[in-house]
Amino acid sequence: MSASSEPISLINDDAVSPSLRGGSLSFIETLGQSIANISPTFTPALNISVVAGLAGNASWLAYLIGTIGMLLVAGNIGILAKRHPMAGSYFVYIGRTLGPFAGLIAGWSMIAAYIVTAIAVVFGAGIFLDNMLTALGFAAFVPNRAAFYVVFTLLVAAAAYSDVRLSSRMGLILEGVSLAIIAAITVLVLMRHGTAVDPQQFVNIKFGGVMGALAFSVFSFVGFESAASMGKEARNPTQTVPRAIMMSAILAGGFFVVIAYCMVLGVADKADVIGNSAAPFSEITKAAGLTWAGGVVYFASLISAFACTLACINASSRMVFSMSRYQFLHASAGAVSQKHQTPHIAIAASTALTILVTLLFLPADPLNAFGYTGTFATFGFLVVYMLMCVVAPVELKRAGELKAKHIILSAAGVLVMAFVIFGSLYPIPSAPYNYIPYLFGGYLLIGAVWYGVLTQRNKNITLNNVMLLDME
Repeated sequence: MSASSEPISLINDDAVSPSLRGGSLSFIETLGQSIANISPTFTPALNISVVAGLAGNASWLAYLIGTIGMLLVAGNIGILAKRHPMAGSYFVYIGRTLGPFAGLIAGWSMIAAYIVTAIAVVFGAGIFLDNMLTALGFAAFVPNRAAFYVVFTLLVAAAAYSDVRLSSRMGLILEGVSLAIIAAITVLVLMRHGTAVDPQQFVNIKFGGVMGALAFSVFSFVGFESAASMGKEARNPTQTVPRAIMMSAILAGGFFVVIAYCMVLGVADKADVIGNSAAPFSEITKAAGLTWAGGVVYFASLISAFACTLACINASSRMVFSMSRYQFLHASAGAVSQKHQTPHIAIAASTALTILVTLLFLPADPLNAFGYTGTFATFGFLVVYMLMCVVAPVELKRAGELKAKHIILSAAGVLVMAFVIFGSLYPIPSAPYNYIPYLFGGYLLIGAVWYGVLTQRNKNITLNNVMLLDME
């Protein structure tokens, strides 16, 4: 995208007509945005393989520590969400406090994080569809991958374009259905097993493995913060958004801890069976003699993937929309549909990028493509999570409201995020994962160069942080 050649003035969203549908999302609908973006079903269906491979029988502990870390981040995000109910969320939060360059980098990171997460989930959806059809005996009907990726993403775009209330409700309902299916099958597995008590998961814990798995456990949570991107469209956003972010972290974390415990129990404490599988939940259904349930699980995972991709497109389009309104991206992306009051140009741009990149990855194995893109997206989230933990106490200090508890919350959040980032870089992962941090660094460099272009067009851009601080 290219920016407008007009001087950069950070404008209030409400000053431009038409605007987003303000106050249209209830607490449950706002919560649905975050829950759908997390897509908890993905963890037992796919993500837990890496965690189980590292943490073994203590996988539940890795998720418990990850949950605590995300709650720390959620607390810092909540501080800012209460003060600034904006569609741009992290771009605005960080830009107000640390200046326009930091704001642009934050927005730039989150656009990549949401769009590339959507791309990863589309790959996951293809895997789930293939596995579902194969498990049900319809392997001959597996569709062409390119056609599936395009149709799937266009269906998501149609839902995102139509109405924010519809898409938020759809995301929550679809994720709720998929989780209910997972929960029901888990109960059946436990009934076959005969007990839910498993002392082996609490002894001989290898803490080195647990700490090594922490970065991957955090990956399961990414997207929990996306309710903040709906700040303009939520009712009573200063209360609704922080509650939705905190509640999504609590609910998802609780689910991850319980499901990890149950899955290890389901394979008789042989966590390596899960860790070595591309279809981890199917391993526990096979062990319980419920082979048929594999197809049902993949159906649940497929509808969860739709909900997650929809939430990603919703979040990325709001970020693009807000940055365009502030003229950090081309002004055309700040347009809003007269009929649906959704940022249709930003949605179209997010959709086009999603389809383009998925098609570029066609030569790669879908599971590898999922891993590459998911890892890249995670760096975008981690950078902004850490910045949010830094910004929250600075913002409170300027307002004269800083207390010792805020400093502790901030420091704890920064330490956890720093550890997760370090764990993602060292020990150095095998190729091509060892190149992904540098690719993400290159992407941030492009954002920095773009900021330089903007400053050349407008020498007063350094004053924009003052304008941000004054704007409500």
